[in-house]
Parts: sequence; C-alpha cells; structure tokens
Amino acid sequence: MLKAVREANPFNMAGKLTKYLRRGVAGMSRFGKAQHGATAVEFALIAPAFLATLIAVFQTCVFMFAQMALQNAAVQAGRYFMTGQAQNGAWSASTIINKVCPSALFTCSSMILVVQNAASFAAANTSAPALYNNGVPVTSFTYDPGTPGEVMVVQLVYPWSVVSGPLGFALSNLPNGAAEMMGITAFRVEPY
Repeated sequence: MLKAVREANPFNMAGKLTKYLRRGVAGMSRFGKAQHGATAVEFALIAPAFLATLIAVFQTCVFMFAQMALQNAAVQAGRYFMTGQAQNGAWSASTIINKVCPSALFTCSSMILVVQNAASFAAANTSAPALYNNGVPVTSFTYDPGTPGEVMVVQLVYPWSVVSGPLGFALSNLPNGAAEMMGITAFRVEPY
C-alpha cells in the first residue's frame, strides 16, 4: 500500500510534509528549552515600565523636596512681615526673595512673592495666583505689606521645570511644561 502511494505521488509530498512537520516540532521543543539570552529578552520587555516608574519616583521626590524648601522660605518671608522688619526697612519683593530664596534649588529671579492682607483669617485668599493669562505670563502681583494687627497671607510661587517621563508621566500644569509650586503662610502682624 505504501509503495502504491509513493508510485502514485512521484514527488512524495506526503513524506516530505511529515518530515517537515517532525523537524518543526523538534525545533519548537528546542526553542522552548533554550535559555541563552532569556535574561536580555525579559529585561527588554520589562525595562520601559521599570525606567518610567523609576524616573517618575525620582522626579516626584525631587519635586516634593523642593516644595518643602519653598514652604520653609515662605514661612521665613512671613516672619519678616509679621515682626515688621519688611515694613520698617521698606523692603521690596525682590529684597525679600533674595533673603529667603534657597538658591541651590531655585533660580531666584524666577521666584514670585505675593503679599496680601485680609479682614480676617476666614476671608484670606490662599488660592494659587495665576501665572499665565491666555498663554501670556502675568508680570504684576499683589504686594501689600500691611500694618500691625492685620491678617496677612504671604505666598512664594515658583514655576518648577519638569522633564516629561516616558509613558506619559508629567507633573506639569503650566503652558511651558513647568509645574506651579507654592509655599504659603498666613498670620496676624504683631505690633511693632
């Protein structure tokens, strides 16, 4: 019977197909057992997500550290107003920024000081000031040093440059790819 099939099929297609399939199955089993380069392939599959997470964690930690430094600077600036040093010395916003700016982290010329007074703590405006108006940078901010007994709000605002991470992670909320960072303090000015 097998001889009859071979004679009927001069090209022996069935035999060649069987031989090809056996070779393919053997190759697949060898491929499944192979371990050479498996670590490199696994790392190539995991690396983008791992690096994206690592960059996001690092950038968030640096941002939070800088936020804390800015908050400390805002409290220090508030003390100058609370004790009357800024009012008695007729200090400008740039003078106070130069006194409190942690220059190791920030470009002091980009820092913004907003000083407002309020009738009471409940009426104090603590919302972040707008740095852009329809894509145009705002250049003038409130600077009202206040008098003894007034409730004051001092805000230090900084546009923190942000590097976009892979896989879409970004802290930015400003048009130029920066994030608005703010330190704030509220107090009642002491008699001086």
